[in-house]
Amino acid sequence: MESVLAIIPARGGSKGVENKNIKKLNGEPLISHTIKEAKKSKYISKIIVSTDSLEISDISKKYGAKVPFIRPKNLATDKSLTYDVVKHCVDFYKHQNQVFDIILLLQPTTPFRSVNQIDKAIEILSKEKDFNSIVSVVDVDGNHPHRMKIIKNGQLLNYIDQGFEDMSPRQSLPKVYIRSGSIYAIRYEAFLKEKSLVSSKCLPLVISHEESINVDTINDFNYCEFIFNK
Repeated sequence: MESVLAIIPARGGSKGVENKNIKKLNGEPLISHTIKEAKKSKYISKIIVSTDSLEISDISKKYGAKVPFIRPKNLATDKSLTYDVVKHCVDFYKHQNQVFDIILLLQPTTPFRSVNQIDKAIEILSKEKDFNSIVSVVDVDGNHPHRMKIIKNGQLLNYIDQGFEDMSPRQSLPKVYIRSGSIYAIRYEAFLKEKSLVSSKCLPLVISHEESINVDTINDFNYCEFIFNK
């Protein structure tokens, strides 16, 4: 099996929810849910957390992740790009003569992502040699582009102009998906060549709405607590 580097990015600053990545969810830090699922994987070679926070570092190590460095401050701002954060991790290991076949990004804000989906993504990407990446997506359901609007010069217009107002039932609209943010996996060479976590030849991994829940606000936290209690 190909070697896989799993990267969990978790900076200390958070505007929406203070200390979001280590805020307790179901009695444990948010980031722990991702670390614990990643540790169950049959294929991941190494799990690391990229953080600028010593507190996040200590907690991540407690749950079994490696924290081989403290992320530079210039890569831990609101405007820092995920690609640059991942590239920093890849370069760190390259300087130690360690190169992985697959780079896996697991964001800590999606606590319901399962190890089954993680391993499925790795298996599919390893098997489908004509593709260079795989990304988790979720059905947009009622939030469909044919129902979306823009406001231009004060006027409400269709985001996609079909020449008519589409009042079709949701079930009859063509399937549309959005990136869930749960799983990104890409071959090492494609990551470097295309400077992206989503290559030009990309496979989809369709996941459930529950597994795609992304924690950004306190309401998201409360909803996640509800699901855990359910």
